Amino acid sequence: MVKLRRRRLRTGVLALVLALLLAACEQPRDPVTFSGATMGTVWTVRVSQLPAGVSGPQLRADIEALLEQVNAEMSTYRPDSVISAFNRAEAGESVRLPDGFATVLAEALYWAELTGGAFDPTAGPLVNLWGFGPDRRRDDIPDDEEIRQAMERVGWQRLEFIADRSTLVQPGGAFLDLSAIAKGWGVDVIAEHLIDSGVSGFLVEIGGDLRTHGTRPDGQPWRVAIERPLAGVRELHEIISLREVAITTSGDYRNFFEADGRRFSHLIDPRTGFPVDHNTVSVTAAAARCATADVMATALSILPIEEAWSLAIERDLAVLWLLADGDELAERMTPAFVRLTETGAL
Repeated sequence: MVKLRRRRLRTGVLALVLALLLAACEQPRDPVTFSGATMGTVWTVRVSQLPAGVSGPQLRADIEALLEQVNAEMSTYRPDSVISAFNRAEAGESVRLPDGFATVLAEALYWAELTGGAFDPTAGPLVNLWGFGPDRRRDDIPDDEEIRQAMERVGWQRLEFIADRSTLVQPGGAFLDLSAIAKGWGVDVIAEHLIDSGVSGFLVEIGGDLRTHGTRPDGQPWRVAIERPLAGVRELHEIISLREVAITTSGDYRNFFEADGRRFSHLIDPRTGFPVDHNTVSVTAAAARCATADVMATALSILPIEEAWSLAIERDLAVLWLLADGDELAERMTPAFVRLTETGAL
């Protein structure tokens, strides 16, 4: 069964954001909550209760150390990170990757191949050119020659990744960018640490990417709200309960610039060198691991809806699209996402 619903838009382009629904009046006690800053956004961890022998300060310190490790490996904003070292490397130079980095890269390359390069972890030169990387922002359109030169440096097939040795060879001029998966990976790293520490129920979130485990303090599943922000307001779209599920959203509604009367999204199609220009407003994807959901949402946002839909149906992926249709909003769910809304599980 496929759900397709249309809702009237009041103004502009609707967005889809994941936000936690925590109703204290429904719970016998509040979760233990930690939060802080990372990756240019906010992380939040809510646990049903601390296990015996685990203190709040120690758990916070562990979480912050894990996030520091992810940033030290994959942040293009840090000149001392592993990914920055690779991006500066000379042609033919090999870089030894930490285990986590190698795992993330393997997943990114899998999705690059699966989407025919619509998602490409080497699209960094284009991302930077359009002003969405660690360098300057811009408010003008790159010229054709700039785009051509950037595209010459792009191509996931150029990478020589020796998986059994966790080694990556710089082909020359490649700029790796794992921002479409790094937040999800950070969520997973924290989640696995919490499980290993004996935490029976938690919800981990980094900038809207989240993963659940166990139950809330009242024994009920963790509940999240899917919102659709309008101009100046945010409107509830749907509430779902999650059981052992990770979920994330990608869209063009937050990170963009306008020039010559047009809006240019941060979602760049490496096959064309330009930001995507189709009617997908946002994509919400769910999976067992947040890294998978993260990269899936981005990849399916870049692909036009019919290509993305065919891929999701073929592989039974749990995906929700919000599509702009004139001044209406069309909602399309895969059967797997419909099951998620009904059962809370994949």
